[in-house]
Amino acid sequence: MDAAAFPRALTPALHAALADTPVVCLLGPRQCGKTTLARTLRPAYGYISLDDTDTLALARSDPNGFMAALPDPVILDEIQRAPELLRTIKLSVDRDRRPGRFLLTGSANLLLLPKLGDSLAGRMTVLELHPLTAAELNRAPGGFLAAWLAGRLRPALADEGILPDPAALAARIVGGGFPEPHLRTPARARVWHRDYLRALIERDVQDVARVKEPRDLSRLLTLLALRTGELLNLTTLGNELDLRRDTVEHHLTACERLYLVRRLQPWHRHESKRLIKTPKVHFIDTGLASTLASLTSEDWPSQRKRFGHLLESYVLQELIAQAGWTEPDLRFWHYRDKDQVEVDVVLTCGAKTWGVEVKATATPALADAAGLRRLAAQCGEDFAGGILFHAGTNTFTLGDPRFLAVPLAKLWEM
Repeated sequence: MDAAAFPRALTPALHAALADTPVVCLLGPRQCGKTTLARTLRPAYGYISLDDTDTLALARSDPNGFMAALPDPVILDEIQRAPELLRTIKLSVDRDRRPGRFLLTGSANLLLLPKLGDSLAGRMTVLELHPLTAAELNRAPGGFLAAWLAGRLRPALADEGILPDPAALAARIVGGGFPEPHLRTPARARVWHRDYLRALIERDVQDVARVKEPRDLSRLLTLLALRTGELLNLTTLGNELDLRRDTVEHHLTACERLYLVRRLQPWHRHESKRLIKTPKVHFIDTGLASTLASLTSEDWPSQRKRFGHLLESYVLQELIAQAGWTEPDLRFWHYRDKDQVEVDVVLTCGAKTWGVEVKATATPALADAAGLRRLAAQCGEDFAGGILFHAGTNTFTLGDPRFLAVPLAKLWEM
């Protein structure tokens, strides 16, 4: 099993970008399948990897000469390693604007890197490829988000006698989305996760930030894995790590740039003074987070609270990934007010707003929709709907036709 064994739902969007844009940049974590997708989609393109030491040295020392020797069209792998090439690419494109000339891949979020972000502004299409989604692992179309936003979800009762399997859900969370661990036993998958993080810290961190003590970054990631889905408190993290707050911020930014974690900003209206304005932090891959937190699928019964936070990160990642091929203009937030009422994920597109709650229970109740009701009241006419994911099998309304309880399995079955 590898990334090539699975159809990637982002493929049509990548095809469309290459058909009308001179430079297309495919970003995402290492080992998520970017190179495989690029080379599968454009097998006739020349291929140059900047992970090769000699190639990288030439690109950095003589970008103009390097560019002159490139095949056309070309796949340039790991572009973040040679930012010197971006200005040369821009000049080349200004002379020849044929679509699809450059297909770049990057294992760092270039839009968060000042030098690279400025060079790319308005001059290319940027797409993000995520680790395999639950739908892709299940070889399903990945159409849940599209169906929900279009209002096509309807109440439905499952056959009697069908019970959800908590162990299967725990295994999905612990497995994460990187292809390679799914080839291995759970114990060997954890070894892969640790090796992956070690290599990333030793090899890639310096491409995105100056980090004097890589061990501090590793310690921070362990703490963040234990706090995924929680409000971010840099001061507390600094105290636990014996690091200055600005150092923790610097290291956290490096982790974001490498697609390890994300900050989920709080949703609020400008006139509201009762909303918490602290971001949450989420691990992007729950397999990595589970390994760092020393959690296995067998821990589900005794570690329900931690698995609840991991499940929240898992669902957020699934929705963000599906947005890439469904509605790229969607933005993601969380909601929390000073009464401790919260909504795990808030989606917005223009003024339209949706809410998502995530519960590990198989039997959600009306009270579980309290956050959705509060969000709807805040939004007024802009509220477009809410769902409460649960571990059961039935789809039903929660006292209001705008609120729908939906089985988590819909994420990988539709």
